[in-house]
Amino acid sequence: MTSEMRFQVECLTTELTALLMQEYGWDMRHALDALYASDTFRLVCDPATGLYYEAPLYVFDYLQKELDNTKHTKTIEI
Repeated sequence: MTSEMRFQVECLTTELTALLMQEYGWDMRHALDALYASDTFRLVCDPATGLYYEAPLYVFDYLQKELDNTKHTKTIEI
């Protein structure tokens, strides 16, 4: 992973975490745990997908669908 890509992933992580906190009412730790455990984040970190370069709301749509489909919103406990 290049330093530019790492920077973009970190920025996107910040935005996605804030969106999770706002949308689901989670604290930061819960939001980060859910994000880091997601397939969406795995894809964001894969340079081949280019997802790290997309807008936060675009990626959040995928993340939200994943979390809603896997019921992470109800099963992740800290």
